[in-house]
Amino acid sequence: MKLLVIGASKGIGLETVRYALDRGHEVRAFARSAEKIGIDDTGLERRTGDALDAADVGAAVKDVDAVIVALGIAKTPQALVRPTTLFSEATEILLPAMKTAGVNRLLVVTGFGAGDSRAAMSTVEKLGFKLVFERAYADKTKQEEMIRASGLDWTIARPGILTDGKPTHAYEVQVDPATWHNGLIARGDVAHFLVHAAEDNAHIGQAPVLTR
Repeated sequence: MKLLVIGASKGIGLETVRYALDRGHEVRAFARSAEKIGIDDTGLERRTGDALDAADVGAAVKDVDAVIVALGIAKTPQALVRPTTLFSEATEILLPAMKTAGVNRLLVVTGFGAGDSRAAMSTVEKLGFKLVFERAYADKTKQEEMIRASGLDWTIARPGILTDGKPTHAYEVQVDPATWHNGLIARGDVAHFLVHAAEDNAHIGQAPVLTR
């Protein structure tokens, strides 16, 4: 496959680039600092661009089989307390660009606590979440609503607490809301889920929670 990874320069996005290349896919790695991606692979295309620039995104989605979105914001106190519209604005640009390009498969990372998964949080989790992540996740919830209404073949991945640990490929994919709970998961395992879901057309129209 030829995969477009948006937010490819770090975190889950970079792990997704690595794993997709290991699986033999071609990867177009899209980020504002794409040129800094230190991976040497003939299947890698670095594409410098801004997820909030319609021209950049429109060019990036051409001739790919699937789009994986792993955008994030800085985890600094200043960034967390400010309202953000990054996720919804990027999605508002991406969805019509995909339709114009004829690309139907979309996989997006949000997180446990976005959308209806917030109802599965404990009282203590909700309190900490409100203090730290409320603003970012309000926009992730809006992003999820837009994706659900898009008519595309979408999958939303909601990882729990992210770690930089070695991926085990042994993690829970909690599809049933009755099973949703928080937990740790390596960024590399989220990448594993995304790439295999793209390969297999698995979990279309689902928003599973991912934990180890």
